[in-house]
Amino acid sequence: MLTDTILFYIFAVMVLAGGILTITRRNAVHSAISLIVSLLGVAGLYLLQQAEFLFAVQIVLYIGGIMVLFLFVIMLVNLDQAAKQRQFNKQWLIGLAAAGLVGAQLGWFILKGTDAFAIATTAMPGASGGEGNTERIAEVLFSQYLLPFEIASILLLVAVVGSVIMAKKRV
Repeated sequence: MLTDTILFYIFAVMVLAGGILTITRRNAVHSAISLIVSLLGVAGLYLLQQAEFLFAVQIVLYIGGIMVLFLFVIMLVNLDQAAKQRQFNKQWLIGLAAAGLVGAQLGWFILKGTDAFAIATTAMPGASGGEGNTERIAEVLFSQYLLPFEIASILLLVAVVGSVIMAKKRV
């Protein structure tokens, strides 16, 4: 139990620090690396909640796929020209109001105490003894949602083929 608490705080600090560093770094590559740290923290939180499938998807899809794509795009974009452009617009008043609203919400939660975080306890639907989280997701995905799953896979295949064809025409 103590180990779970310590790991929760470590992963929470990773998420918060990575998020803050993502938006405060001037170098786009450093921001992307900070986002990877934040996504790793989220994956760790999924694992603490015994959501192994979401943990694996977070690692493989977001960190492994999308962040590598972000890094390639950052490296291919002309960052020298982008650095010379004006980075901020004049909407700081809206940002300040939003930050004040978030601060007021945080203050309300602190003032309200643990009653603000009350969650109704219900039994897990369909939780059987020997079946794990991933097995239940697979069973629902391939029984009730088979047609939407196949349509999504065909759309992704068409998108990949289309991007390859468009890239070949440019080369």
